[in-house]
Amino acid sequence: MTVKIYGPTASRAVRALWIVHELGIPFEHVPVEMKDLKGADYLKVNPNGKVPAMVDGDFKLFESMAINLYLAAKHGKGGFFPASLEDQALCYQWSFWGMTEVEKPLLTILMDMFMTPPDKRKPEAVAEAQQALPRPFGVLNGILQGREYLVGSSFTVADLNLASICSWAKPIKYDFSPFPNVSAWLDRCLSRPAFKAARATK
Repeated sequence: MTVKIYGPTASRAVRALWIVHELGIPFEHVPVEMKDLKGADYLKVNPNGKVPAMVDGDFKLFESMAINLYLAAKHGKGGFFPASLEDQALCYQWSFWGMTEVEKPLLTILMDMFMTPPDKRKPEAVAEAQQALPRPFGVLNGILQGREYLVGSSFTVADLNLASICSWAKPIKYDFSPFPNVSAWLDRCLSRPAFKAARATK
C-alpha cells in the first residue's frame, strides 16, 4: 500500500520523506503549498493546517516524529527500529529530546537568517538561541564519544529523527568544532543516500 506524505521538501516533511526513502516504503509525495494548508481538503487530513501529515490507507497521522516512529515500527528492518523495549524507548527519547532541546534555537536562527526581512530581524533572539545550543550539543557530544550512532551499533530511527533536526545547523554554518563527535555523526547521517533522495523529492 502506498503511503501519502504531505508537505514541501523545504519543511519538516523532509523527515518523513527521508524515512520512506530509507526503508523503501512505496509513497506518494503531495507537496502541499503553504497557501493551501487552510483549505477544506487539507484540513480533512490535518485539522491543524500544518505539515507534514501522512495517510496510510484509512489511517491519518500528523506531527513529524509521530509519523516517523510509526513508520519505523511498521516497516523497520535490520534493527532500524530496535527489537528491545529499552532501545525503542531510547529512540523515543532522542526524537523528543531533539524537538525540545535543539529544534527551537536552530529554527530561530534559521528563520532570522534566511526568512526574515532585515528590518524585522531580532538579534537578541538569535543571540539567545546561539547561547542555548552548546549545552545540548555538549550532551550529545558526550553520548557519541566512542560510538557512531545513538542506539546500538547501527543507524536507527533515533539517528534519522535527531539528524533531521540538526541538519538545520548546516545552512546557518553552526560551528561544531567544540563538538567533534556531533559533527562526525551528523555528517555520517546526512551523507546517507536516502537523505539526499528525500531532499531531491519533487
